[in-house]
Amino acid sequence: MELSNLQPAVGSNKKKRRIGRGPGSGKGGTSTRGHKGAKSRSGYSQKVGFEGGQMPLQRRVPKFGFKNINRVEYKAVNVSTLEELATAKNLEKITIADLLAAGLVRKNQLVKILANGAITKKIEVEANAFSKKAEEAIAAAGGSIAKV
Repeated sequence: MELSNLQPAVGSNKKKRRIGRGPGSGKGGTSTRGHKGAKSRSGYSQKVGFEGGQMPLQRRVPKFGFKNINRVEYKAVNVSTLEELATAKNLEKITIADLLAAGLVRKNQLVKILANGAITKKIEVEANAFSKKAEEAIAAAGGSIAKV
């Protein structure tokens, strides 16, 4: 075997079907495009959402509301949850990493502490945002907050 006599294995290469090359090919005439109409013409391209002249779905369905592109979404964590976590793991400082390890938040999620429930332990809390009542509740229990 040399470079001069290399060839592909038998049956590995198929010849492309030549559509529209006369009646002898079996695919001449209309060239598999059917008779007449826009789809049979050259250069045809259908617009996205086109439904053959029927009113398209995106125009039939009513529109309302808007998406605020500047919205900042926080994962809410209550002070009662913080207290449960602190007692379970014997923590005095709770960071976002601790919440992540406990499975309360996901990676890259912003955390906001809310004041639902009661807090009695003195805990130092680190989060992205706090509600006013949560700040007051943590301070009343003798703890402190740190915004990240």
